[in-house]
Amino acid sequence: MITDEDKERVRQATDIVALVGETVELRQKGRDLWGCCPFHHEKTPSFKVDPSTGLWHCFGACSEGGDAFKFVMRRENLSFPESVRYLADRAGIELSEEQGNVSRGPRKSRLLEALAESESYYHTMLMRGRGEGPDAARAYLAGRGFGSDVCRRWKLGFAPGRGKLVAHLRSKGFTDAEMQRAGLASSNRRGSDFFFDRVMFPIHDERGNAIAFGGRILRSDANAPKYVNTPDTPAFDKKKHLFAYDRAKETMAATGEAIVCEGYTDVIAMHEAGFTSAVAALGTAFGLPHIRLMDRMNVSRIICMFDGDEAGQKAAERAVGFIDDTAAAIMCVVLPDNQDPMEFLSTHDAAQMREQLDGARPLVDFVFEKKLSKWDLSVPGQRVKALDELATVFAPLKRSVLLDDYATRIADALHFNVDDVRRKIRETEVRDDAAAVRRNAPRAAQPEEPREWTAEPQGDWVPADYVPEEFAPQPLSSDDLRQADAERELLSLLASEPEAVRPFAQRMASFSWADPRHETMAWAMLATPEGSSPRDVVAAATSVVPDAPSILSAGRIVSLGGSTASRGASIVVDTVELYSSRRRIREIKSKLRAGFADAPGAEAAGLFQEATDLQKRVNALAMSLSSADET
Repeated sequence: MITDEDKERVRQATDIVALVGETVELRQKGRDLWGCCPFHHEKTPSFKVDPSTGLWHCFGACSEGGDAFKFVMRRENLSFPESVRYLADRAGIELSEEQGNVSRGPRKSRLLEALAESESYYHTMLMRGRGEGPDAARAYLAGRGFGSDVCRRWKLGFAPGRGKLVAHLRSKGFTDAEMQRAGLASSNRRGSDFFFDRVMFPIHDERGNAIAFGGRILRSDANAPKYVNTPDTPAFDKKKHLFAYDRAKETMAATGEAIVCEGYTDVIAMHEAGFTSAVAALGTAFGLPHIRLMDRMNVSRIICMFDGDEAGQKAAERAVGFIDDTAAAIMCVVLPDNQDPMEFLSTHDAAQMREQLDGARPLVDFVFEKKLSKWDLSVPGQRVKALDELATVFAPLKRSVLLDDYATRIADALHFNVDDVRRKIRETEVRDDAAAVRRNAPRAAQPEEPREWTAEPQGDWVPADYVPEEFAPQPLSSDDLRQADAERELLSLLASEPEAVRPFAQRMASFSWADPRHETMAWAMLATPEGSSPRDVVAAATSVVPDAPSILSAGRIVSLGGSTASRGASIVVDTVELYSSRRRIREIKSKLRAGFADAPGAEAAGLFQEATDLQKRVNALAMSLSSADET
């Protein structure tokens, strides 16, 4: 379990501007930075990042906000503990759970170091190695148009095998356990390399760290696979990474276009020709996690360059299952003569490739055409066979709002009743594809969606918007809702300008708070020592109310510090006190009506006097706020 101390270490070590800047182009506006929200498509920036508090908020359609953990959870589709580990890795922080749990094996940081050293070793073997192996590797790459400059830019390499990498890593202080855990050494034969006699393509995470390798065999061996990838390790999950994503993400964000190829050499050829948004899946089918990576870059057009063979057709069919999981249009290109991108670019220039990409067709159109072309639709039995195949393709969309459109299209093409087609699709079993199965599972069964849980979470599994029962807000009147909004503004100002709000602590003690969470947060924040940084103040609030970052990020008051902050604090405190006083007056009137209407006594008189005094205060506050508006 991740400790509170570790969570705070990771939070303090994370630069929210740098983190968000990996996805969003931010521009300075006053003390804050603004950009377009990465979680929905928009043209006018409504996404704010406050560097002082470490908080972000979207004031547009999604209205989400929070701290670095919430941002990573939303961007990477991670649970809360996964987001902490993600940011810990990013900051180079070793968590206590990793130190104390030997079952986890070697630390991930050591695995990354071993992988980086291996990348350098493989590259040196390619560029400077002598003998039949390195010569064959250089000849293979040269035959594909990859000269020494390309090899250097992509850090391509050669794996000689025969334990040479293991011996090299041992000389650098790495243990056999670390090498095996990183997927560099064989777990079956001690001292044996995992890769041997292969051209090596290093695979990087989005920050450019080597996390895995793809190896292409050089010798002819019918019993050996042409390509071998690093197995899944603590540093590498093939389903969640894309080859060259670290290089392509900036172009994706700038152009809104992503190009998906089927192989390493295709991606390299595309980049070298200027198409720097090209990526490829890694030994697995292109799927939902890959689409989410592209959604992070606000990609609006995904072009799949599938080969024209049977494997390419199957890849296209699998991609149909994710067509409603993204706002991007999923398109398809099959190059002339079933060429792959590298082959096409060897005989055509970049302008001709651009023509092919601009002529991309909707993926669904491509799949429809390919499926229907197999059958003679004038024969009833063959129309039934065509329906069977199309139902298998569209089965992953059986719960999609798009189902009616596709069912109608199939019915029109095959001359069937649309209700029968729709029923056929819904009754067809989804093929054994992990992403398709997951997306069609009941939502309650998906741990990726913690906000749908109804049971109180345990341990680390705490949704960012989970509210403990004692803080659960009760239904509020319209006045109470306005007061809650004012309280949120006050707390947001307290987070960003704590010293400007501290002088009002005594007045805040008299408030009748509309939201009990706000009161708890306020006293935790005010209890911080004078001179505490905004981040420390936010941390204090988060320690007592888990959802504090989302609440504090939503403040709309813009403060420039100094006298402006003090003036803003005075106004917002007046506003909260105004609503609080009205709230208390309503409570007193309710008490008087319920218990003292027939026999007024000393208690009733005291309540009546309190209400009278409060009404005078309300009048004074209203006048003060009215004057502030005029100035």
